[in-house]
Amino acid sequence: MKAYLDNGATTRTDPKVVEAMLPFFTERYGNPSSIHQMGQEAKRGMEEAREVIARKLNAKYDEIIFTSGGTESDNLAIKGVALANKEKGDHIITTKIEHPAVTNTCKALEKQGFKVTYLDVDKQGFININQLEKSITPKTILVSIIHGNNEIGTIQDIDAIGDICRKHNIIFHIDAVQSFTKVPIDVKKTKVDLISMSSHKIHGPKGVGALYVRKGTRISQIADGGSHEFRLRAGTENVPGIIGFAKAVKLTSDSDCRRIAKLRDRLISGIRKEIQDTKINGPEGDRRLCNNVNIAFASIEGESLGSYLDIDGICTSTGSACSSHSLQPSHVLVAIGLSKELANGTIRMTLSRFTTAEEIDYTIEKLKKYAAKLRKISPLKRVIKNVL
Repeated sequence: MKAYLDNGATTRTDPKVVEAMLPFFTERYGNPSSIHQMGQEAKRGMEEAREVIARKLNAKYDEIIFTSGGTESDNLAIKGVALANKEKGDHIITTKIEHPAVTNTCKALEKQGFKVTYLDVDKQGFININQLEKSITPKTILVSIIHGNNEIGTIQDIDAIGDICRKHNIIFHIDAVQSFTKVPIDVKKTKVDLISMSSHKIHGPKGVGALYVRKGTRISQIADGGSHEFRLRAGTENVPGIIGFAKAVKLTSDSDCRRIAKLRDRLISGIRKEIQDTKINGPEGDRRLCNNVNIAFASIEGESLGSYLDIDGICTSTGSACSSHSLQPSHVLVAIGLSKELANGTIRMTLSRFTTAEEIDYTIEKLKKYAAKLRKISPLKRVIKNVL
């Protein structure tokens, strides 16, 4: 048996998505900017896809800007706001647990003279709303917060954050790459101005994403070129990818999310029952992404545990940044207060609608086996009981 539990990194492209995309490679392959029949046929397909994604957010179709993925969407949101509003201010607020697409974008702006405040989080990964409001200055132009954390699954209260931003007339951006379609977002009810999304996290193709831009939001394009995407994102659109993205959105359902959440809880409870000295990182229940499990194993190196699981066909990711050629533990796990030992003993398992109960039980069985094996030979004998 095999079990792919790294859906936070990428997902299997749904066969129905591939089927929807194929005609736009071989039959309806015109450039959507061309005025001839083939071009206009491709444009119609693209605009229909734009409507699908807009409806998912309860947005207007022309508030959806297609991009190459979550990273570009984050860059366009943050740099675009900074560029368009630099006369108003130079201060940005974000958190210590952002995806690198946000963190490194903010660091790049710091080199250009912008000031960035990185908010602390509590042990479950939630920001302090009072700290956010106290951090606002007359020069604050943007608040950028990850909605559903990619590592520990924490879902921030974007309604409360949005209220504060609107009160102070500050643009509010969320990175919803992990949460889009898993957590309901209604832009008519929530005061969010910019939303980053990605296709390949929801069984769509890689290389395509979107940025929701609320009408009236001051934002500039960051790449010079043509007048594509309402003059905010130059370059010929990836029409097949956009068609696939929309199809993937259509295939999502609340019932799938509920089923995935049950499997998530089955995995967590099974690990707790079968393996001692483990710690769930992040919140539990409805405040956690339905597909996210992040667990620290005391006295075990996560990289070794992941390697053993891989031999048995179980794909996971580690809680450390070792896979990124760094010996430092995850900045997210450090931010929530984990020791270096526990951070490096963490693995993340992320599920999808294709995950089965049999795969979950198989994973628990193998985790129990290899955790016992690694603890027997581990030099990390110190189990930190008080933090487990």
